[in-house]
Amino acid sequence: MTNDVSSTEIATADLSNLNERELKGKVNELRSKIEKSERQLASIFKELKINRTDIDELKEKRDSLNHQVKERVAKAQELRDKRDEINKEIREYKGKRSDVNSKTQELFSGIAGLKEQRDKYNKCSHGSVESLTKAYEAELDAFFNKELPLAVEIKIFQKLNDLNKRLQAAKKANALHTQIQESYKESKGIHKRGDELHEKIQALSDESQTCHLEMLENFKSADEIRKEANTYHAQLTDKITNINSIKEKIDPLKTSIANNRKELSSYLDRLKDLQLTKEEHKVNQKHSDAREKLQKNARMSLEDLKLLIEKGDVKFSNE
Repeated sequence: MTNDVSSTEIATADLSNLNERELKGKVNELRSKIEKSERQLASIFKELKINRTDIDELKEKRDSLNHQVKERVAKAQELRDKRDEINKEIREYKGKRSDVNSKTQELFSGIAGLKEQRDKYNKCSHGSVESLTKAYEAELDAFFNKELPLAVEIKIFQKLNDLNKRLQAAKKANALHTQIQESYKESKGIHKRGDELHEKIQALSDESQTCHLEMLENFKSADEIRKEANTYHAQLTDKITNINSIKEKIDPLKTSIANNRKELSSYLDRLKDLQLTKEEHKVNQKHSDAREKLQKNARMSLEDLKLLIEKGDVKFSNE
């Protein structure tokens, strides 16, 4: 903005050559300039007030959204910590389940071995312990209590040996079968423990997944809110830049108003001096006319008499 006449120019300006009409024109021009500048200044302050009101609103919205972002992020971090703690617990349970599975595998491998041995003995026995015992006792009774030819006794003796071998095999098969049943019974307990561990792992996995999804949702929500907050922040930055730009207009206007008022004061002073001189000349002329009337003993008005008294041309004696 271009400033008006400077104080130096005003001080050095020669106003003596200007007549009353020119001085009044200059006074009116300067007053118009001052009024215009004051209106501009008022408009700027009004614009600043509006922008500052918007700034408070934008700050409030931005700060509120940033607070929500902090809450969402804090909640997401809390859920992440909870998820990690659950996953640690899951790893511990998986380790226990792995131990159970190893024991189960070891047990079933043992059962398979026992079954293989039992089957071999069953193959050798070709009968149950009960049936073989009865057969053995019958042959033994015949061997000791009956009179039999030697050849028959030899056959019975051979048969007793065979039955005894088969009976022992059947007994070993029964013992192995009992051992297998005990192993199966033990495996049921281990299997139950494995199922319990699996159910616990599954429940914890579901809980971990729920925490994970909720965590992601909170992080996503925080990002969306942050974007909105950044939008308000950008608007706020623009507003502040605009306000600073508006403020830059204030000082030049104030300087212009001050200079114009100083110049106006000079013109008013000159106009006042001119008017005083004019008035003084007018009074002197009236005084001269009144003195002429007094000298000619002409009729005078009260104003003429008052002027003559004031100037000392007419005095009243106290006597």
